[in-house]
Amino acid sequence: MAVRGPFRRIFWRLGLLAGLVLMASPAVGRQVADFASQTPPPALDYTKPASWAAFAGKGVGAVPAPGATVSVKDQRVDVFYVHPTTLRSADKWNGDPADATLNAWTDGSATARQASIFDGCCRLFAPRYRQASTLALMKMDGEGGKAFDLAYGDVERAFDYYIAHENHGRPFILVGHSQGGSHVARLVQRRIDGKALQAKMVAAYAIGFNLAEGDFPLTYKTVPICRKPDQLHCLVQWNSVLPTTDLDAVAKASERRFVALHGDVAGKTTLCVNPMTFDADKPSADAGQSLGAVPGTPDASPMRPLEKGKVAARCDRGFLVVTPDPSLDLQPLPGGSMHYHDLGLFYADVRANAALRAKAALAVHQ
Repeated sequence: MAVRGPFRRIFWRLGLLAGLVLMASPAVGRQVADFASQTPPPALDYTKPASWAAFAGKGVGAVPAPGATVSVKDQRVDVFYVHPTTLRSADKWNGDPADATLNAWTDGSATARQASIFDGCCRLFAPRYRQASTLALMKMDGEGGKAFDLAYGDVERAFDYYIAHENHGRPFILVGHSQGGSHVARLVQRRIDGKALQAKMVAAYAIGFNLAEGDFPLTYKTVPICRKPDQLHCLVQWNSVLPTTDLDAVAKASERRFVALHGDVAGKTTLCVNPMTFDADKPSADAGQSLGAVPGTPDASPMRPLEKGKVAARCDRGFLVVTPDPSLDLQPLPGGSMHYHDLGLFYADVRANAALRAKAALAVHQ
């Protein structure tokens, strides 16, 4: 299951992010063992509850942010959520899902904050998996791809188990951020696109990497971009940056990767769907439209109450340019990337949209 095609380009962007995170580490640049020489952590058995952070709506992610209001008591739609990279390592290729310390950090800083967005509409499933580390993200042109293959294999096995034993024909939403978003995008290509499950997939929220508009239909033959807030069987994506970001530089870099993969054809612009409108005809939204953002930098502490009207956002050159109120106290990555806040900035907006799409799906599947 080697990394190839559009996913090598996807992972390149994730590797760039990891470089920003690790560039100050004294371990960067030292020799590390190649992937084959490291014994990976044992594979998970997804029939066991310990292999899931959340299963059938119970576990991590069941408590929404204070102030979240959208909720459905009869949850007849499921969510399959894949967490982002949470293992910072300069010598390990993959994380060990049996590592209690790593799990606690993943659960608190990622799953509790992101997956809980969807608990209002849907029954949550969140597998643990042997995630690729930041070392793998930095070396996607070499050994890192093998670590991503291992991680994706776990995600695919977890999804296959969910479909075979827990889905029972229910509509489902796929959600992932950063590394998790890349795995969701790959899952859509391998398990959803043009297959029977596409009719059951409400939508895929594959957030925090850069598929291009031209990947539809060059990569995805039948799954379209989500262009309307209640559209079904489609994929949505955005990448958040501050107005201080060199947008011309990042957009051109993204376009060059698309051209290297597909040639100089139409569709080079990175896909951006504004999560405050979820409408391709409404690429901009002012702060008054913001339903609620999570203040503060993501960590394992409980979320602070949502704050409304504190974020403006517009799609520009394929990236989501955000203007958060300083009172939100959100720290960017170098270069103005708001990658860590891709979902927290729009917590209540995404929560409301997931409920809207779930309702639309149930109307079709009555």
